[in-house]
Amino acid sequence: MDWKQAWSTTTTTTNTALDALAPVCAPFAARWDREAERRAQLRTPENLKALMAAQREHNSARSTAVMARNQRSAARKASNNPLSASRRAARTAHKAAQQHHSQARSVLKAARKNYPATLTARAVHVHAGHAIPSGLASWLMSEAAHALTVWPASISAGLIGLNVAGLWLGRRNPSVQLDDGMSAEERRLASRLDPSFWIQNADARGLSGTVPTPAKLTPAGLVSHVRLDGRWTPKTFRAKADEIRALLGARTDLRMEITSGSHGDRATITLRTRSAADGINLNGWTPGAPWGVDTVTGKPVMVPLGRRMLVAGTSGSGKSWSTRALLAEGSEAEDHRLVVIDPKRVEAMNWQHRARTAITPDEVLDVTDDLVAEMHERLALIPRGQDVIAISADRPRITVFVDEGAEVISMAATPRARPTKEDPGDPDWSRIMENLRTLARMARAAEIILIWATQKPTMDRNGGIDPQISAQITYRAALALSTSGESRVVFGEDATEKGWHAHELPMPGVAMLRSGPKAKPHPINTRAFSPADVIALPDRPIWHREVSRPSGKTLRLVKEPTAPTPATAPAPASTGAETNRDRVLRAVHDGARTLRDITDRTGINKGTVSREIKTLTATGALVKTDDGMLQPGRQAA
Repeated sequence: MDWKQAWSTTTTTTNTALDALAPVCAPFAARWDREAERRAQLRTPENLKALMAAQREHNSARSTAVMARNQRSAARKASNNPLSASRRAARTAHKAAQQHHSQARSVLKAARKNYPATLTARAVHVHAGHAIPSGLASWLMSEAAHALTVWPASISAGLIGLNVAGLWLGRRNPSVQLDDGMSAEERRLASRLDPSFWIQNADARGLSGTVPTPAKLTPAGLVSHVRLDGRWTPKTFRAKADEIRALLGARTDLRMEITSGSHGDRATITLRTRSAADGINLNGWTPGAPWGVDTVTGKPVMVPLGRRMLVAGTSGSGKSWSTRALLAEGSEAEDHRLVVIDPKRVEAMNWQHRARTAITPDEVLDVTDDLVAEMHERLALIPRGQDVIAISADRPRITVFVDEGAEVISMAATPRARPTKEDPGDPDWSRIMENLRTLARMARAAEIILIWATQKPTMDRNGGIDPQISAQITYRAALALSTSGESRVVFGEDATEKGWHAHELPMPGVAMLRSGPKAKPHPINTRAFSPADVIALPDRPIWHREVSRPSGKTLRLVKEPTAPTPATAPAPASTGAETNRDRVLRAVHDGARTLRDITDRTGINKGTVSREIKTLTATGALVKTDDGMLQPGRQAA
């Protein structure tokens, strides 16, 4: 224990010199009390009975041994022959009595240890054993006046006085000077973080050798720097978190952070009794508003657009409410568009007036196919010497939000129906994940940005993060997670060591954001954006890929009739945004008769065209002739 450090840190917070001396005497008083308590616990009636029985047995054995010794002496005197029967019998009896006496003495010693004298009585015996022999020796060796005879008694009396004073000071509860702005809980914690209390009680919790500085009140709570002596390191001190919480008497749900200090022999204890974000309104959203507020520094936290991002959080953590501000920002400007992929449907329904939404596997496949095609087209337009395409109203930045990632992975793994000649079957949904991986790896330069959200941030078979997509993520955010393993998946293998403990975050609406090596694991109060707020937002243009139709006339092997027929009648003019189904139907009206011909005319992928043909045929809008050609049905005509 560094007593100088303890003294220097205590004198600045206590009111009197006695308060400052209390921590110095605390270890002595604690040791005295522990020994006194140990002796008191051993002084039970059972141990007393065993001691009395051992004393009786010892007295009896001692008396027997004395009697056997006397009989042996008498036998020696009675006979000069050492081999006589009487002398041999006396000798044997004496040895047996001695052995019995030795055993009784050992039992008595153990019984006295099991039923010790009180510590006060032991102290009296020690002082008496010092004062009486020393006084007699001094009296014998002193001169006729015997002026120095009483010095042993005065020394014993002084030692007794120091002993009593040390016990009184060590058991004294010093009064600590605390900031007036603290709450009742903060005052109690600060008084226990003060060296005067800590040193007095640390040894009982296995924390001897640590000395804290008086706690300082910050906007984020109480902070104390701890001096680590002897065998202590910040890592071993962090492992004693339960003992530290018990010593402080802190609430179980109070967030306590133990980190490395400014030097190798320093650690820092932070008790999050406050939040720097208290009093800041984070409801609703306006353009340019921050994503949240750092609860430690009180600074606004911005998440810039154009960053591939992972958002994880268990059910009920507020993940949807926290991400809506990002989606609103990504769909607000003229050069920004939003795509929402949501197999659960709930979130996609809120954004239908501002985003292109995809819910079913076919819709998800369509939009990912369009995004990949758009990406390749944009990459071809990037001029030499530039890294990314310049965004504009014609080529806007597209933010692709996937919610929920685990369902999308499961959707892509769904087996497809086996196609036949009459029924082309379901499209190849496994291409969904191929498209998303391609977007994660290559689409940043094309300003197509992927935000991946999931409730189960693991990479196993049933997990919600694809390894190839996770490798491309630059911004990682997590609200409350279930386990420390999920925290390591989101924030990296060093998450536990660096303090990224998302599994300890409260719910809902509190997150951590790791945007680079210099990011701090500070909790962030995120902005709350309700579904009603989203629906109340004004409409914005919805992105659809524009496909230019090939010019020229398509060659056919059949003769076109001169008179208008249902097969050659122009398709009715469509109102609103043209869907893939409308484009397929229009292509057939324009003369396309085969799957390949329709694919070339529309630019839509083969699987989507096959699905739309199947749907239009079932509704009667298209019919197949005997030779397999397509033509408009009577219903369409």
